[in-house]
Amino acid sequence: MAKVGIVMGSDSDLKIMSKAADMLEKLDIDYEITIISAHRMPDVFFDYAKSAEGKGFQVIIAGAGMAAHLPGMCAAIFPLPVIGVPLSSKNLDGVDALYSIVQMPPGIPVATVAIDGAANAAVLAAKILATSDSALLERLKDYGKEMKDAVSAKADKLDKMGYNEYIREM
Repeated sequence: MAKVGIVMGSDSDLKIMSKAADMLEKLDIDYEITIISAHRMPDVFFDYAKSAEGKGFQVIIAGAGMAAHLPGMCAAIFPLPVIGVPLSSKNLDGVDALYSIVQMPPGIPVATVAIDGAANAAVLAAKILATSDSALLERLKDYGKEMKDAVSAKADKLDKMGYNEYIREM
């Protein structure tokens, strides 16, 4: 079974990165989640990225804030897709991480989602894996239908209640 690695540099990132784990669970995708700092424990990080393919990882989701080296370093070592999640920070609200992750040199791409977009990173990982997994593709289609149905239900409720009553109930 395909496996996704979720890695972040600090336990303070877990609040956001857990959304990737939640989405992977919803889509019934096996994953492993861990905390490794590329800066404070480079030897451990290197071993993680070097051994990820052997562990069956087909995609790594790497969350990072500030200098945000973790996704790019994963992409430099791991030969399969890496999805970077720029994480918001106190100083620059994640824009620094976004720029750092998205500006990779030629040959070392990192797919990048929105700041704090860990759930979308998991959906993107699922879409990558679904290119060779028809059952997963069906689960993704079901998830798309769930989202459509949820929005339709809200639109119907708004139509029935009217704007002012709907807003008061929110």
